[in-house]
Amino acid sequence: MGGLVKLLQSMLGSFRDLVPIILVVSFFEIFILQQAPANLFSILVGVVFIVLGLTFFVFGLEMGLFPIGESLAHALARKGSTFWLVIFSFALGFGTTLAEPALTAVAAEAAEVAAEGGAIAFTEQAMDSYAMGLRLTVAVSVGLAILLGVIRIVKGWPIHYLIIGGYVIVMILTSFAPESIIGIAYDSGGVTTSTITVPLVTALGVGLATVIKGRNPMLDGFGLIAFASLTPVIFVLLYGMVL
Repeated sequence: MGGLVKLLQSMLGSFRDLVPIILVVSFFEIFILQQAPANLFSILVGVVFIVLGLTFFVFGLEMGLFPIGESLAHALARKGSTFWLVIFSFALGFGTTLAEPALTAVAAEAAEVAAEGGAIAFTEQAMDSYAMGLRLTVAVSVGLAILLGVIRIVKGWPIHYLIIGGYVIVMILTSFAPESIIGIAYDSGGVTTSTITVPLVTALGVGLATVIKGRNPMLDGFGLIAFASLTPVIFVLLYGMVL
């Protein structure tokens, strides 16, 4: 019974989060365009599906992904094996990023545009190869980012020096990278921190900072997402320069 109540509360919260979007769209349709949507029924059905999807997604995060990330972080930290903790952090970053739907969509779009622009052959094989290369590059970069972030938590390094140094590298590489890859590289940093990566990585960081003595979860537990957003930009810029 308690689970059903929580599910209904989550559903109400999802609908509340969608209300501003519904109000904005309705305002422009009614008062600016002064017309009703052509397929109003389909839109209403879509809104219902969105509410249900967000509800089950958030509920699933709270029940599954967050506990998994925290429990694994606790277990590895208590085991005292930095080696396995580093391996796990890289594998987690790599695997979750490779599975990101947003990255898959952006990589496919980038491959199609590259083919139309003559950067690669306009064949399905060439576009698939380009898209997979882009996805693997981003996945490796996020894996290394999470690895670096975990080492930072363990060692207690200040995060701002690492972030500033990373953006300095981005600025330098941007000056040398082909113009056609710059926009894709910057977007890659955003799409990696999406539905699958963020919950697990956040849980990992907070779990580690909670277990390791001398670490504050508020000060040290967060910041992994910043690394996961920064390193893909660097690696994709390098990817474009190599190609």
